[in-house]
Amino acid sequence: MSVQLQFKETVPPFRLDEAGGIRIAESRVTLDSVLAAYHSGATPEEISIQYSVLQLSDIYATIAYYLSNNTQIDSYLENRRLESDERRRQLLQKNNLGDFRARLSARKSSQDSD
Repeated sequence: MSVQLQFKETVPPFRLDEAGGIRIAESRVTLDSVLAAYHSGATPEEISIQYSVLQLSDIYATIAYYLSNNTQIDSYLENRRLESDERRRQLLQKNNLGDFRARLSARKSSQDSD
């Protein structure tokens, strides 16, 4: 008598948000966040403590998908980092935030001298 096993194919628990980022399941936790914790040495169990809204099985599925598709995911993460850096640069330029700290210090100094 042989035992018949049936395996169910699973898909990663990803969804795209309105900005094009990848979120885990129905949470607001990003793929970037889970993988940053994983790359920092956190175990799936530690990640589930850090992001308690995630199911442990979704964290394992996310890491398994990453390990099988790391080139594609690393490319996605690098593009996200470059986009973020560009947005940050544009905001600094647009809002003249480069000297924001100096302006705050000058304002505080003038208030202190009054």
